[in-house]
Amino acid sequence: MIKIGIIGGPNKGKTTFFVAATLKNAKIANYPFTTIEPNRGIAYACVECVCREFGVKCEPKNSICVNGMRLLPVEIIDVAGLVPGAHEGRGMGNKFLDDLRQASVLINVIDISGETNEQGELVDGYNPVNDVIFVEKEIDKWFFSIINRQIEKLKRKIIFEKKNPIRELAQSFSGLGVTEENVREALNKNPIEEWDTEEVEQFAKTLRKISKPIIIAANKVDKNSSERNLKKVKKELSNRVIVPTSAEAELALRKAHNAGLIEYYPWNGFRILKDLNDKQKRALEIIKKIFEKFGGTGVQECINRAIFDVLKCIVVFPVANERKLCDTHGNVLPDALLIKEGLTVRDLAYKIHSDIGKKFISAVDVRTGKFLAEDYKLKHRDVVKILAS
Repeated sequence: MIKIGIIGGPNKGKTTFFVAATLKNAKIANYPFTTIEPNRGIAYACVECVCREFGVKCEPKNSICVNGMRLLPVEIIDVAGLVPGAHEGRGMGNKFLDDLRQASVLINVIDISGETNEQGELVDGYNPVNDVIFVEKEIDKWFFSIINRQIEKLKRKIIFEKKNPIRELAQSFSGLGVTEENVREALNKNPIEEWDTEEVEQFAKTLRKISKPIIIAANKVDKNSSERNLKKVKKELSNRVIVPTSAEAELALRKAHNAGLIEYYPWNGFRILKDLNDKQKRALEIIKKIFEKFGGTGVQECINRAIFDVLKCIVVFPVANERKLCDTHGNVLPDALLIKEGLTVRDLAYKIHSDIGKKFISAVDVRTGKFLAEDYKLKHRDVVKILAS
């Protein structure tokens, strides 16, 4: 299962974001380091299911279908707030970083209102750009510290033992979920045996960007100063993925939905089901303005963009019977698989089962009925049948 790390400075709304995304109980408080042990829960990436297109009622096994939207589970990890110097052990420091090892993508929750500084203290007029820069810097330095401790040993292995530099570097970062493909992409033109400290640092920074990309949740977007700060952050950090977010609004909507007061789906907005008291009405009026201005609370958008835009994942629907769109047990559209863009139908066969991969013959595009070669690269929302001997 894909893992998403929720990161950021203390008191920025990370845990509120986590609870809103997962509806799992976690301690929320208005002071730094509320989170000590990482919170873990399940959230969902959303994609339009193919059930409506084919006019069938699906029977999901590995996911959920709600009103024609397929919800695919991903794990969310909310870790302790990060402060400057964390890579040297400040704050929750090394523990924070260690909790992020297996995350494939990170969501940096910043306080776009500028009402909390790097330490999580309440202030006025803080520049939220700093929240982005210092968090990225700390994680880059964490990567650098890992390789810098081993660089001389790595050089000796490569020079005297003729070891493969890509394989050796990947093994150095294997505990962080780094692959040989990540290392190959990050390597600069200079051979590792000639690297100085500056080149090691640049490699570590590039490798972090590739293996643990970061998107920005510009949280607390409903505050008075937020819109001005959002424009500033987007202008100064134009190469980042930035999503206006109100984790508090998302949490309020999900709680109201569960209480039966409203019907709420992030892709569809909300509608009131019961009479509300004045306080509830006022809260929903504020949330309505967020929807009118930003199209939603941003929480679900952060998750979707992390999965589909940043990690470049797609969803495919494998079936055993192309006419009935079912598996061998008669379950209609039972599986929706999150896979990396660029994988082939043969790759998909191995993901379904190693034996199917070994016995792979071909595949069928269910929409067109055409046979697909083994090197056919799957597209988002493809429905395919794998043929095996």
